[in-house]
Amino acid sequence: MMRFLRIVSAGGLLIFLWGCGSHMQSVLDPRSPAAREIAHLWWVMFGVYTAVFVLVIWLSLQAVFGKRGVRVPGGPIRFLVALGIVMPAVVLVFFLFYSLRVSVVLSPPEEGLTIEVTGHQWWWDVRYPEHAVVIANEIHIPAGERVRIQLRAHDVVHSFWVPNLHGKIDVMPDVETEIWIESDEPGVWRGQCAEFCGTQHALMAFEVVVHEPDDFDRWLIDRREAVERRTTTRPAVLAHGEELFFQHGCYSCHAIEGTDAKSTIGPDLTHLGNRRTLGAAAIPNNYGNLAGWIANPQTIKPGSLMPPTYLEPGDLHAVVEYLLSLE
Repeated sequence: MMRFLRIVSAGGLLIFLWGCGSHMQSVLDPRSPAAREIAHLWWVMFGVYTAVFVLVIWLSLQAVFGKRGVRVPGGPIRFLVALGIVMPAVVLVFFLFYSLRVSVVLSPPEEGLTIEVTGHQWWWDVRYPEHAVVIANEIHIPAGERVRIQLRAHDVVHSFWVPNLHGKIDVMPDVETEIWIESDEPGVWRGQCAEFCGTQHALMAFEVVVHEPDDFDRWLIDRREAVERRTTTRPAVLAHGEELFFQHGCYSCHAIEGTDAKSTIGPDLTHLGNRRTLGAAAIPNNYGNLAGWIANPQTIKPGSLMPPTYLEPGDLHAVVEYLLSLE
């Protein structure tokens, strides 16, 4: 029996450590003031409730294996009132006021950079309204600055969560919610939809890319200039790829700034070549993955709303080259 308990304890410890091992998406690896407040609250709750758990187990063992007739301090009634009513009330009131203090710290600022994020099944539309930049499944922010995220859902209820930077918040249709995120330092942090929203809920992720402030300004400028740099004078393979993009109806779901593709059904592809991932952070963005995604996205993300696109190898190559040129 003891051997079994040791095995179970070791297995539980390994599972706990494994769950804390990924620092790219972890509440216990806070990288912002808000996340540190949440992590601190978690550790305090963990400590208090562990102490309560140990006390309850100890009392249970005493009741089962202890000597009969042991005198309870203060008498049985007072003992039950103290442990069954007073102690839980004190703990709950303490955490009520503690959580209220944390919620005040987490309140959004009055002003700052605003980013509009819309949740779709199963991807994220990201817009910088003050800079006319539209991307998908990536949120770029400057380090050390609070950024307001205005959230809305296009279809069903989603949930926006970047564990290293802030808590989670629901994203609802026809109701705008907001949250602010901040990072102490440059890096890449993974975000996730935390509300079950359909078949591909588990693969509805995104990345928060944090730049040095000057690098962030250059990133915004480069996105605008990248569109302006596109001209009609370009290699034949890119011109052919754009032609195929329209011939096969891709424009009916996607938008590319500077072209006649204006649809908002699927992710905006204006800066696809500059994106780190495909399929809402399902796979890295590279030539092979993009070709596979275009040919049959269902093998990568079953249930996604994008249908297969049937192309000859040469035509597929042209479309991939065209899309990767969109920086």
